[in-house]
Amino acid sequence: MADPSSYRPRPGEIPDSPGVYRFRDEHRRVIYVGKAKSLRQRLANYFQDLANLHPRTRTMVTTAASVEWTVVSTEVEALQLEYSWIKEYDPRFNVKYRDDKSYPYLAVTMNEEFPRVQVMRGQKKKGVRYFGPYGHAWAIRDTVDLLLRVFPVRTCSAGVFKNAARTGRPCLLGYIGKCSAPCVGRITPDDHWDLADEFCDFMAGRTGTYLRRLERQMAEAAEEMEYERAARLRDDIGALKKAMEKSAVVLADATDADLIAVAEDELEAAVQIFHVRGGRVRGQRGWVTDKVEEITTGALVEHALQQLYGEESGDAVPKEVLVPALPDPVEPVQQWLTERRGSGVSLRIPQRGDKKALMETVQRNAQQALVLHKTKRASDLTTRSRALEEIAEALDLDSAPLRIECYDISHLQGDDVVASMVVFEDGLARKSEYRRFQIKGFEGQDDVRSMHEVITRRFRRYLAEKEKTGEWADGEDLTDGDRPTTGADAMEDGADTTENGAAPTHGPAPTHGPALADESALTDGPALKDDDGRPKRFAYPPQLVVVDGGQPQVAAAQRALDDLGIDDIAVCGLAKRLEEVWLPREDDPVVLPRTSEGLYLLQRVRDEAHRFAITYQRAKRAKRFRSSPLDDVPGLGETRKQALIKHFGSVKKLRSATIDQICEVSGIGRKTAETVAVALAGATPAAPAVNTATGEIMDDDDGAPETTADAPGEPVSAGTPDERRGQER
Repeated sequence: MADPSSYRPRPGEIPDSPGVYRFRDEHRRVIYVGKAKSLRQRLANYFQDLANLHPRTRTMVTTAASVEWTVVSTEVEALQLEYSWIKEYDPRFNVKYRDDKSYPYLAVTMNEEFPRVQVMRGQKKKGVRYFGPYGHAWAIRDTVDLLLRVFPVRTCSAGVFKNAARTGRPCLLGYIGKCSAPCVGRITPDDHWDLADEFCDFMAGRTGTYLRRLERQMAEAAEEMEYERAARLRDDIGALKKAMEKSAVVLADATDADLIAVAEDELEAAVQIFHVRGGRVRGQRGWVTDKVEEITTGALVEHALQQLYGEESGDAVPKEVLVPALPDPVEPVQQWLTERRGSGVSLRIPQRGDKKALMETVQRNAQQALVLHKTKRASDLTTRSRALEEIAEALDLDSAPLRIECYDISHLQGDDVVASMVVFEDGLARKSEYRRFQIKGFEGQDDVRSMHEVITRRFRRYLAEKEKTGEWADGEDLTDGDRPTTGADAMEDGADTTENGAAPTHGPAPTHGPALADESALTDGPALKDDDGRPKRFAYPPQLVVVDGGQPQVAAAQRALDDLGIDDIAVCGLAKRLEEVWLPREDDPVVLPRTSEGLYLLQRVRDEAHRFAITYQRAKRAKRFRSSPLDDVPGLGETRKQALIKHFGSVKKLRSATIDQICEVSGIGRKTAETVAVALAGATPAAPAVNTATGEIMDDDDGAPETTADAPGEPVSAGTPDERRGQER
């Protein structure tokens, strides 16, 4: 590991002007390329106290052994030189987008004597018009097949073309009218070139001209009673319209624009691009990248723009580029795009209307692309095996943790405190064994105490099941106070069923064998069944317990296991900020490599536990908000509750009503009316809610829900919905 001070330039040596800099390692390989408006100010940021640097930046500067720079006259030149050097040196610490597939384009070879329409992949060639990219090659072929009726451009290869010219016989498409057969001289080279140019104009979005021309020709043919020709023109119009329908209008003003969206987490980012031409989506593509440097969303957008337009010019760069965040500064990037297009380019964030709605669609595609990318990594057997082995090695476990349980605490400012337990077996989620907990030991916000309580309850249940099967040898007398039986307690610690409603299943804990167990090792064994054949809820112990949090949460989980006398289950915690892995009784975390499959697996386990916990917490909060004193009235169903509220207008007015007045409601008898009156008389009215935006007290008549003292209502919360979501844990 190099000391940055060993190669730090002397004071005054770095110029205060725009430029591009390169960090090299001890073998003279370029490991990072960057640009700056002021080289002196930017490079000074790298040579400060290492403790103040982002971990990824710290790794880069300690890997480097020298730094050099090149001065340029403008920021635009710096942007261009940075792109060229990144492409040339492929530095390991720069963001590099990689296609998850080789996207096909519809290409027209306008650089040939007889232009050809074909599907092309890979590097773009000079003199070739490209349209797309498309998600699938068959989508291109379907579109071309429709358009060849109207624009019968050559589609054959050079070999087929030469053979047809030699024999004097065109191919099948020439006979059926889907090729103008320039190979046998049916059309001159100039006319065929014009035909290909019209094909390109139509694909570029200038569709109205050709439709109107064909409609005019069809009307003229009908007037001259050339009905066969008119019928053919009618079919041509239908083919063009069908081709246009394959890409629906998304922007009504026939806009040419590219929309770029970014979805990211701590380690990776996915970029999705929609190419809109003439108001229609003409192509879509996406990339995924590792975040190997400390980088903002605006910087990710800048790198995406370089990747998209670094080799493009003219109309390939659209008039509008819509992005989720602007690069900082934005002026050099916008000027660079303008130079590549040859005219003005608008780079901006859509704020309203159709463009903002379409951007939200692109953003959803980016999110799905990131999820799909991580799912593909997770579903690969070899990858999962390697991930488990890496975790075992990093945490110094005796064997790969075939069963991992992860716990997370969720609440909203100390209210509705709940916990989740998710289970991963062989690196895959086992949703039938997920569990949910309500924190019962205390009230308020204390994640450490909550974690201790949850771990204690879960593994006390495990010891009870172990004792019941005769596996517990110490003879410790366990009470049933924490065992779920029926009712609310069974619900709060109970299992979610599988998606199809099946009961959860369990398998015996594998102790030896390969990193991944086979299916037979995960079937139900008799020792893990109750007398009625149902699987036991907590009989299967994990090899690794993961908690969402850092040192305090890990210490609480380990203390709970120690109190129960369990010493054969490993514990670790994953902290969100820097993705560090914390171990009990260790002052320093374990830092897994950025590309570690083990880290990816731990992240997915942690994120799933967080999702499951916050979903449960939100459901409980929503149920509490909807609670009413009428919920506690026995025999009063939802229909009659709604009838009472509709008749009286509010619970407050219903509380002041007499029994005879309640009996006037349809479906309410005297006995039910007496029960309702008694229930409402015994319920304590909730404190009035306050509208924090105006300071006005919201009376029950204004629609504020009234609740019992056992389920207190909550006044209108201050802040925006996004701010309130940010207070959730």
